[in-house]
Amino acid sequence: MEQVLFRHNKPGRPVTFAEYCDEGGFAALKKALAEMSPDDVQQAVIDSGMRGRGGAGFPTGRKWSFVPRNLPGPRYLICNCDEMEPGTYKDRVLLEKNPYLLVEGMILTAYAIGVEHAFIFIRRGYETPAANLRRAITEAHEAGFLGKNILGSGISVELDLHLSAGRYICGEETALMNALEGRRANPRSKPPFPAIKGLWESPTVVNNVETLSNIPFIISHGPTRFKELAMLPEASGMKLFCISGHVNNTVCVELPLGMTLGEIIDGPCGGMLPGRKFKGCTPGGAATPYLTADHLNLPMDFDTVAGVGSRLGTGGIVVFDTNTCMVGATLNLTRFFAHESCGWCTPCREGLPYVREILTRIEAGRGVPEDIDILAEHAKYLNYAFCALAPGATGPIEALLRLFGDELREHITKKCCPFRR
Repeated sequence: MEQVLFRHNKPGRPVTFAEYCDEGGFAALKKALAEMSPDDVQQAVIDSGMRGRGGAGFPTGRKWSFVPRNLPGPRYLICNCDEMEPGTYKDRVLLEKNPYLLVEGMILTAYAIGVEHAFIFIRRGYETPAANLRRAITEAHEAGFLGKNILGSGISVELDLHLSAGRYICGEETALMNALEGRRANPRSKPPFPAIKGLWESPTVVNNVETLSNIPFIISHGPTRFKELAMLPEASGMKLFCISGHVNNTVCVELPLGMTLGEIIDGPCGGMLPGRKFKGCTPGGAATPYLTADHLNLPMDFDTVAGVGSRLGTGGIVVFDTNTCMVGATLNLTRFFAHESCGWCTPCREGLPYVREILTRIEAGRGVPEDIDILAEHAKYLNYAFCALAPGATGPIEALLRLFGDELREHITKKCCPFRR
């Protein structure tokens, strides 16, 4: 199976700069600067059908196209490597193996949208990826791929690494920009959108590590080849899936979009743990509604997963077996989101702790029938929060009500969980 992001990987160690270059690294940058205009690079990404791999799945090239060409002043590019969502660790694995793809992808993106200064915003706990990136940035500078007048093209790009103090809310692009500016990491009101008024009030694009790392392949091999990598005609490219939970192999693998959930679990994951049966999973990180055994034949792609009421998100699949208490699992996720709320708006600040308290009572056997109606009401009204944190947190809650309602009611009527062993 062809690999895009993992094609340079070496067993047990990161790829070196020389190895990356010998295996076609920075060829896309050379091609773009010699043969393509910024508009050509942008159009290639649009034609590839590439969708953001950070969670939202918005078309990448279209996002770039929102940056106006006629505004005076600087433009900025930010790589979001905050990656604090439970069950998601793909960006860490990618940067531990190969930081050069991201560096090249960011230079290409900067060229496409007219950026001279770009930033990588990385969580402080990612010490090895940060060290790899520092080395890669230095080596790219020394080789003439970064800095002033790159390869004699007249194009200049500087790239800085910023270690975050670390909060989940920093994964929201406007909160990330506030944090990068040294402000409290609260989300900003939109509009204006970052493409018009972002970092230091200048046009800004924020993309994820995996998203930016795909750009060199698109430029080197063309948008058609990228689209052909997927297993569905309406999908494009490969996807990093990071799988954990009750499976034999906890792995981060690069697979074509459109492979079914069951094929992923039975293939690279080696199936369920001995004697265990699949009950459900989060398909795209903690902020995505559960899938069940009825979805094992579901192709894992943005549109197909959305079609059954969930989201592909980051591709962080956390697998639960039939011994798992889904009320307890949902409570655990809700505790995380309640703790990570920035406290900026009432629905998130007050609503998530209240949902946490209700689920705590139900899990402890002290719930009442009315609690189910209250949970359903909050799953609706939390969607009116200021940013996407609270609406994302409702994903597991809404799916608990919709898919595991019998189990929830059993907690209340029998004061115990018949599914726990």
